[in-house]
Amino acid sequence: MAVYTEPTDEELEVLLRGWGLDGLRNFKGIAEGVQNSNFLVEAAQGRFIMTIYEKSVALEDLPFYLGLTERAANAGLPAARPIRTQEGQVVQMIRGKPTALCSFLDGVSSKRPPASHARAVGAALAQLHQALDGFDLARPNDLGPDNWADLWKGRSRHAEALEPGIASAIQGDLERFKADWPIDLPRGIIHADLFPDNVLFLGDAVSGLIDFYFACNDFLAYDVAVMLNAWCFEANGREFDLVKGRALISGYESVRPLSAAERAALPLLARGAALRFFLTRLVDWMTPMDGALVRKKDPRDYAGRLAFHRAARDASDYGAP
Repeated sequence: MAVYTEPTDEELEVLLRGWGLDGLRNFKGIAEGVQNSNFLVEAAQGRFIMTIYEKSVALEDLPFYLGLTERAANAGLPAARPIRTQEGQVVQMIRGKPTALCSFLDGVSSKRPPASHARAVGAALAQLHQALDGFDLARPNDLGPDNWADLWKGRSRHAEALEPGIASAIQGDLERFKADWPIDLPRGIIHADLFPDNVLFLGDAVSGLIDFYFACNDFLAYDVAVMLNAWCFEANGREFDLVKGRALISGYESVRPLSAAERAALPLLARGAALRFFLTRLVDWMTPMDGALVRKKDPRDYAGRLAFHRAARDASDYGAP
């Protein structure tokens, strides 16, 4: 379920007029995503995606998120371009909620991405990092290492019930990050959530980079670490696919080579990224449902990843040459 706010005909007419659209041909809800209300809009001017932002996205953050996608699109990347109103705004309001309209991107996400997709998206990530360099807005990573201890607090018993033995291991992870987390790697704006369902493909070509709602300023290599977790493990979450890892890293380095310091930090960054997703999934797992038809994601998928990263020696364990 992804439609929480359904515009009336009158509300829709006002919104479309604000964007300068006419000749409405189709308007329907999209049963994808879990946090916002999404709609396909077809008008005389083309196809678009309209999003009504529910409680998960703050109005003050939207210039950052939409500005990123606009900048990326202007740089020639396959990102959804926000459609500005006739007054030049990227946001309109409906029932006190912000709404935006973006260009439609063709393509499909890959359920089991092959190595060719991993290489292509690695290159696309590096191109995105370059395109967003110098962007004049900033946002901290509010799901970064400074927040992991708070996410873990009071949840060890629940984690242990899911995966016996993991509580002490995670406590060790937190202590290691506190002592050894890098402080001086190259920084910039990262996507921070470029999972396979946030990338569209036409054949082996990346045709869409979507859902920038976790984007923030952080280490560029941390974005690579997120993707190693998201793209390069088998379905059981415990076996790393070295072929995909090598493809992803080589794709990234075909555009932006990693520094020696970034390579040295990669196992720790990947371990941190795995912990971040374990913890946020654990929080969701423990949170009562609000009636939305959303399938919760099992935190145990990341328990196996954490075990792999703890044993990793260096970047070669991820396919780096």
